[in-house]
Amino acid sequence: MAREYKEVEGMGWTPNRPVAPLHKAQLALFLIVTGTQTVTHAQNAPAPAPAVSLVPVATGLAHPWAVAFLPGGQFLVTERPGRLRVVSATGQVGPALAGVPPVAAGGQGGLLDVVTDNDFARTRRIYFCFAEPAAGGTAGNSAAVARATLSADASRLQDMRIIFSQRPKVESALHFGCRIAQASDGNLFVALGERYHRKDDAQKLDNHHGKVIRITPDGAAPPDNPYVKQPGALPEIWSYGHRNPQGATMGPDGKLWMHEHGPQGGDEINLPQPGRNYGWPVITYGENYGGGKMGEGTARAGMEQPLHQWTPSIAPSGMAFLTSTRYGTAWQGSLFVGSLKFGTLHRLEVAGGKVQKEERLLQGNGERIRDVRQGPDGLLYLLTDSPQGRLLRLQPAAAP
Repeated sequence: MAREYKEVEGMGWTPNRPVAPLHKAQLALFLIVTGTQTVTHAQNAPAPAPAVSLVPVATGLAHPWAVAFLPGGQFLVTERPGRLRVVSATGQVGPALAGVPPVAAGGQGGLLDVVTDNDFARTRRIYFCFAEPAAGGTAGNSAAVARATLSADASRLQDMRIIFSQRPKVESALHFGCRIAQASDGNLFVALGERYHRKDDAQKLDNHHGKVIRITPDGAAPPDNPYVKQPGALPEIWSYGHRNPQGATMGPDGKLWMHEHGPQGGDEINLPQPGRNYGWPVITYGENYGGGKMGEGTARAGMEQPLHQWTPSIAPSGMAFLTSTRYGTAWQGSLFVGSLKFGTLHRLEVAGGKVQKEERLLQGNGERIRDVRQGPDGLLYLLTDSPQGRLLRLQPAAAP
């Protein structure tokens, strides 16, 4: 007998019944790294893992999705229902900022990523991504990117302008993607989902579904984008064949790193290169929900292999390189990725274009990790996704 399935973000696909709430496991004062998984053989014994604790910075956030850092130790946090808030250095959650545009809040849609401009200290400019409803009350929505100036008193957005809208708009509450990373030249990379029901669009260049785009701070396509001069292709496209990106960051190498959800298995880390095809839905390490082959297999000529993949899925979300030595030198240079499915924080050692080792931190945490960022203080900050979400700091037990 056929069974209906529905997607619960970060939980895979489950029989169409209510999903039990996640158990909120009590956090120990000090959480020691456990569950080391060696991906390739290391030459030397691993350095002792640092002792860390999870310190709550702010609580009571409604499905927080992204955190950015403001001067004076303040934080800028998006809430998926459509609110942008400033959190003080002492953890006080401020009122919703004025000037945020209407969002299509529902399912996986709403107010999503936010980043501050590289020159924020001078410009006070921010960029944010959201699910944009179709104009005039018509059906459909899409991911969109806006820029704005944060007022001097941090109470409102000024000069807000939508600089990019994903085309076409469709009726879906799934797979917006919508992570932003700003390169050193000021251009923006935006990782966009394929909207689930439009997965075949990820292989076509006449739409923005399942694409990484590259735009200027004004929303224009830079002249050196790979498809600027190709008839029928959208000029903003940087790479294609992506599924549902949930993490993006500029690496210490100055290159874009991102990860995306697979279907049932096959979550991927990719390094999007201009004009390259990353395979979805033709190749994947995952399978159909409920079982069965998806696409043609795991490889095809002309399609890129992921740098790393997770099977079974961890439902990755958030992504940051640790450049500081606040946790000692053993973690410096590591890539950190959150898990919605398991509530774990994954530390990956990357060298020679490969993941050399993976460690799973915070096992037993029980909270969906939505975002991972390194703060100006060199420490890692996490957001947990729930109606009473939290902003957390990963605190080293002792200064190195």
